[in-house]
Amino acid sequence: MNTVPVPHLTTAHSGPLHQVERHLVDHQSDIESWFRKQWRKTPAPFYASVDLRNAGYKLAPVDTNLFPAGFNNLNPAFEALCIQAVQLAVERLPHQVDRILIIPENHTRNFFYLESLASLQQIIEKAGFEVKLGSLIADLTEPMTITLESGKSVCLEPLQRNGNSVGIGEFVPELLVLNNDLSSGRPEILESLDQAVTPVLGLGWSNRLKSVHFRHYQEVAAEFGEHIEIDPWFIDPFFRNCGEIDFMQREGSSCLERNVDVLLKEIQEKYDKYKIGCRPYVIIKADSGTYGMGIMTVNSVDDILELNRKQRSRMSTIKEGQKVTKVIIQEGVYTHETWGEEETVAEPVVYMIDHNVVGGFYRVHDARAANENLNAPGMRFEPLAFDDCCISPERKLDADAHPHPHRFYTYGVIARLALLAAARETEAQV
Repeated sequence: MNTVPVPHLTTAHSGPLHQVERHLVDHQSDIESWFRKQWRKTPAPFYASVDLRNAGYKLAPVDTNLFPAGFNNLNPAFEALCIQAVQLAVERLPHQVDRILIIPENHTRNFFYLESLASLQQIIEKAGFEVKLGSLIADLTEPMTITLESGKSVCLEPLQRNGNSVGIGEFVPELLVLNNDLSSGRPEILESLDQAVTPVLGLGWSNRLKSVHFRHYQEVAAEFGEHIEIDPWFIDPFFRNCGEIDFMQREGSSCLERNVDVLLKEIQEKYDKYKIGCRPYVIIKADSGTYGMGIMTVNSVDDILELNRKQRSRMSTIKEGQKVTKVIIQEGVYTHETWGEEETVAEPVVYMIDHNVVGGFYRVHDARAANENLNAPGMRFEPLAFDDCCISPERKLDADAHPHPHRFYTYGVIARLALLAAARETEAQV
């Protein structure tokens, strides 16, 4: 019997999401067959995590991370699934792999990240591979071992280049797994290698745009919606984008105001069509970058006009001081899931290795509202109570049925749609 607590969905189960859940469960065979065909045409990335928002009337991805951290937050009961997924992912490569080098972030003081890194290394080692951590820290000349609170440790070793390959001393890997999002640029040491690198360098945040990813997702959602006869809007957030933005100098604000206005009206039209009694809002965020930086909630054009200096400063830079010059304006999707008796807002994050869903967790935030970004200081993580890792819901779905297995199945479907969009994004880079 599953004793892991699950969030409460404050929106009535009789609403559109219940209809979407029923539709997805009823079409499970068609959906899984459709995915198999898609993966044959476009192989999945090595790994990814997807942030979802569940409004009750809509379930959609709002971010797809191709350099996921947080492996330490996954349910240990599903470690075997992670190990098997790694084995399958490596077996699909066109060459033999025995040694794998993980390229981590330079966060030696971020112990939460280091716990994730230790968990990722352990998963890959248990899959049967020799694994080392090759650091890009410029002044690292000797191995650095860091002992963690969990009892695990990580050993960061300086990455060395020899000709068209990189390694650590006599350790020369056949595969490099990037766990560094390359926000500060593409490292010269990783350019033009004979070794396989995944994800490809062009998908680092120095090159990648969220608006490009969501264009791919828009196409995927449209194809999927046509295949199972569902309005793609139920699973796809509207978005628009602006380039050449300077928040401090107030340059590009007319583009921002215009697109916010258009997007709010488009959302309201859908709300009117489906009789949804919520106030539309949008999220403005940097078109590249991660860590929940450069994000704001906007309810009207007036919110843009009234930005104070502190708000503009917060929006002007992201990780490692990178300046924000482009933004994506994305339909705001409420999170109507809450955690615990305090009814703290929560959102699911789903993890995948290759095309397999391997687990996830809820991101929970005590100080945020249902229309705000939860990826912010003060967040915490609670295990996602997956049943069979989102793949095998019961077919019966009625008023008396327990909703969570079906909800978790829909999480897995939507996350894999985002993964497919990332696969097409990757294909365009190769």
